[in-house]
Amino acid sequence: MALSVASRVENEIGILDLEGTLTLGPTLRTVRETARELLKGSKLNGLIVAVADVTATDSAGLGELTVVYTFASRSSCKVALAGPNSKLGAMLEVTRLDGLLPMANDLASAKKLVSR
Repeated sequence: MALSVASRVENEIGILDLEGTLTLGPTLRTVRETARELLKGSKLNGLIVAVADVTATDSAGLGELTVVYTFASRSSCKVALAGPNSKLGAMLEVTRLDGLLPMANDLASAKKLVSR
């Protein structure tokens, strides 16, 4: 399943909704481009990447998430992941990216993480 990316802003928090496979392929770059546009378009207090509907992730997908983190940190914007499955969570922990990309079970919890 190809990756689809949608974005929205709720109460000065940007949300990237990802669905499909976060793996090497022609659509992966969409994550970076959408995050860049979202961060450029408005002053956000936080950025949430909703990954509950991501079915697979590889090292290229993890790399793309770190690019999103870099863009957000340059804008002094906190980042959190909402709804990662156990496999993605384990990948983040093993690579120690969970320190950069804190995880929350759902969108409401992720909003609390980026609002602090």
